Amino acid sequence: MLRINLLPVRQLKKRAKARNQIFTMILAFCCLLVFLGFVGVLQNGMLHSLNNQIAQLNKQKDAFKPILAQIETMKKQKQELERKTAIIKTLRAESSLTVRVLDDVAKYVDNKRLWLDSLSQQGPNLSLTGVALDNETVAQFMDKLKSSEFIIDVNLANSSLKVIAGRNLKSFVMTCTTTAQPPVEVAAAPKK
Repeated sequence: MLRINLLPVRQLKKRAKARNQIFTMILAFCCLLVFLGFVGVLQNGMLHSLNNQIAQLNKQKDAFKPILAQIETMKKQKQELERKTAIIKTLRAESSLTVRVLDDVAKYVDNKRLWLDSLSQQGPNLSLTGVALDNETVAQFMDKLKSSEFIIDVNLANSSLKVIAGRNLKSFVMTCTTTAQPPVEVAAAPKK
């Protein structure tokens, strides 16, 4: 009987298999390095491209700075003009309000029974000082002032007896508030 020693063949196969595995791992590692190098080159190219775009956009932004400065200047001018326009509108409304208030007061004064000594207006506050023949005339004058569109909150601040030319007259001081807008009446709910 013949005996063959197969041990060296097995060892040779194991060594060849190990060598093939090492070679495969080295080849895979090299492929991985090549792939990573390729990705790195692509990333570097994209980074360079993006940096160029950023630089170009910064140049465009710098080119628009004078235009933006002009826009800001125009916005400030517009705000200033709007402020001046609002002041002019307020002055017009207040001047026309004063004329309308004086017209209403003059319209409601009964020259035969009531005389005004002074009329002063500070902002929306109006103060009337005068004399009347009696309390009823003062009350009627107050009611007429309350019916005005531009005079609200009519109050009798003071009323006293004053002798003028031997006659007993009623001296009064009234305070009221003026408004540029006619008061808005709240509509009553419809009755069912």
